Amino acid sequence: MERWQNARAARLAALPWLHTDTSSPQAVRYLADELLVAADHEQSARDVLVGLGAAASEITAAPAAPQALGFLRLTAPGADIAAASRALVAQVGEAAAGPHHVFVSSPFEVGGPYGPPTTADSYQLPGGPAPDAGVRVAVVDTGIWRDSPLPESWYEATSADYDDTLDQESDTGHANFITGVIMANTDNVRVRIVKVLDANGMCTETDLAAALMGLQDVDIVNLSLGGFSHADNPPVLLRAALAKLLGSADRAVVAAAGNEGIDGRPYWPAAFAGTELPFASKVVAVAAHDGSQLCPWSNRGPWVDLAAPGSEIVSTYVTHADFPTGFARWSGTSFAAPFVAAAIAASHAATGSIADAVQDVKNKALAQRYGGYPGLA
Repeated sequence: MERWQNARAARLAALPWLHTDTSSPQAVRYLADELLVAADHEQSARDVLVGLGAAASEITAAPAAPQALGFLRLTAPGADIAAASRALVAQVGEAAAGPHHVFVSSPFEVGGPYGPPTTADSYQLPGGPAPDAGVRVAVVDTGIWRDSPLPESWYEATSADYDDTLDQESDTGHANFITGVIMANTDNVRVRIVKVLDANGMCTETDLAAALMGLQDVDIVNLSLGGFSHADNPPVLLRAALAKLLGSADRAVVAAAGNEGIDGRPYWPAAFAGTELPFASKVVAVAAHDGSQLCPWSNRGPWVDLAAPGSEIVSTYVTHADFPTGFARWSGTSFAAPFVAAAIAASHAATGSIADAVQDVKNKALAQRYGGYPGLA
C-alpha cells in the first residue's frame, strides 16, 4: 500500500499543471499559476497578483466554464496562488476568489484504504430498475466500462461517458462499482453516468462545475469524489454551481466524506453539508462504517451527516484477466455514498419528495450509531 501511494504521489508530482500544497498534513491540489475570481473583481485580482510580483503583461484571463456562473480563470505564470488567494479573499470575500482546485475519486486511482480492489465471486444480480422507477440519479464519476456484469440497460450514458482504459495508473471501474451498489439497494431508480474524472482519477473544479450545471433533469447526484481546499474555504466555483443546481429544486447531492482518516478538516463537496449556505441541507455527507464501528480511514467531522457501509463491499466491476467474474471487493467512502443515495431513492416511493426522503433516511439512521454518527446498517 505504501509503495502504491508513493508511486501515485510521484506521478502527480510529474504533472506540470498540478500544484500540490503539502504545507499541512493533508494535500491540497490546485492548478499551478491559476486563480478563479468573480468577473466583477478581475481588476482587484490583477492588482493583487502584480503586488505579489507577477508581471502585469503576462496575466491572462479566460471565462471559467460554465460561463453562466460569472467567474474568470486568471493565469499568472510563476505566481504564488496561495498568497494571492489569501490577499484577495481578505479584500472581496471568500465567495469571490480562490485557487482552481482539483478533486479526486474516493478511492483514488484503483486504490483505497486497503489498496486496489480484489476479485470476488459472482453474486446474484438484482432485478434492475422497476418499470415505474421514479427517481433519477446521476453518478458523476469516472467513465463507464462496457465489459462488465453491469447490464447496459440499467443506466444511461452518452458516447463520451464510456471508457476502456485498463492499466495500473487508471481509475478503472469506479462508476461501474458505484452503480452496482445503487442498484443492489433499490429498484426505484434510473441511473445516468456522467464522466468527469480522468484516467488519473482527477477532475478540475471547472470540470465538476460544468458537469453539475448540466444536471437540471435529475433528482439525486452521487459525488464519490472530493478534496481539501486552500484555507479550508469552500471552493468558489463549486459553491456557485451547487447553489444553482440545488437552489429551490427538490434535489439532493450525496457526497463521500473521503478516506484520509482526518477528523474535523472539511472535505469538499461533502463538507458543504456543514456550512450555513442556503443549500447546505440538500447536501448529505456520508462517512463509512464496517458494520460495527466507523472505519478508521473514513474522514469525519461536524459536517458529516451519517455513516453507511463502506468496508469490503462487493459490487459490479469490469471483466478482464484479473477479474474473471467481473465482480470486485472494494472499500471506501465512495461506496458508502451510493448506499445512502439508494436509500433516499427507495424512501421517495413513500414520501413523494426528495427533501422528505432525505429527512426520512436521516431519521432511520438514528436507530444505530457508528463512532458517534447515526448510520444505516
